[in-house]
Amino acid sequence: MELLCCEADAVRRAQTDPALLFDDRVLHNLLTVEERYLPQCSYFKCVQKDVQPFMRRMVATWMLEVCEEQKCEEEVFPLAMNYLDRFLAVVPTRKCHLQLLGAVCMFLASKLKETIPLTAEKLCIYTDNSITPQELLEWELAVLGKLKWNLAAVTPHDFIEHILRKLPLPKDKLLLIRKHAQTFIALCATDFNFAMYPPSMIATGSVGAALGGLQFDDGQRSLSGDGLTEHLAKITSTDVDCLKACQEQIESVLVSSLRQSGQQSQQSNPSKAVDELDQASTPTDVRDINL
Repeated sequence: MELLCCEADAVRRAQTDPALLFDDRVLHNLLTVEERYLPQCSYFKCVQKDVQPFMRRMVATWMLEVCEEQKCEEEVFPLAMNYLDRFLAVVPTRKCHLQLLGAVCMFLASKLKETIPLTAEKLCIYTDNSITPQELLEWELAVLGKLKWNLAAVTPHDFIEHILRKLPLPKDKLLLIRKHAQTFIALCATDFNFAMYPPSMIATGSVGAALGGLQFDDGQRSLSGDGLTEHLAKITSTDVDCLKACQEQIESVLVSSLRQSGQQSQQSNPSKAVDELDQASTPTDVRDINL
């Protein structure tokens, strides 16, 4: 008899726990503690002298690319950016150490969220070996100390399922809506203007932006306009005007991102880039977003 061993996929993804999702106390507790994990200040004005906003954007873009290439959980990148912002809010950092800090934050976030976390050696390779595993491990302890080992931060992803559950959404479009919202959350994490926003507001604005760019049948007309905004604001106890401003800012950042990618494409294929930009009638009127 010949025995065959069929290896299953080594990566295990956790399923949503109904006991947590359908208990409103969980959402209430998230809203109560979320501001504890925000940066203490707008650190470019009062803490950082060497690091500039454009440098943060560059390292954030690099971190997002690493997470996407390694197929990390969606929560890893926003959580890593939360660590980075909280560290920069209390520790003056040299710009030559910014990529090292970003690698350490991904290292920690993947340990918390991934079944198989990123390794120090792999992260060093992504820096073109400009850092060593020993440096990464030394900085890991330094970052943990400054964060006071408080790593279970609340991120916008913690609110997504709670928000989607309370909306009258067609089941066949849930996956698409979730994907769009997750893309907007990642986009917000790369922009420092959103660093001081409560995660619930970013999550609510991202869901609103995602729904705003999708076309629904007549039966789902309630999922658009001011009615949708008011419904979303009620779910997370957010001020309606603040939510509108947040959603508009998210759409503005998306337009800027699409314009930049269009300019890059235009250099290689001008006619194709113009056609792609003309296809979308609204900033969120897209099906596949590639940032």
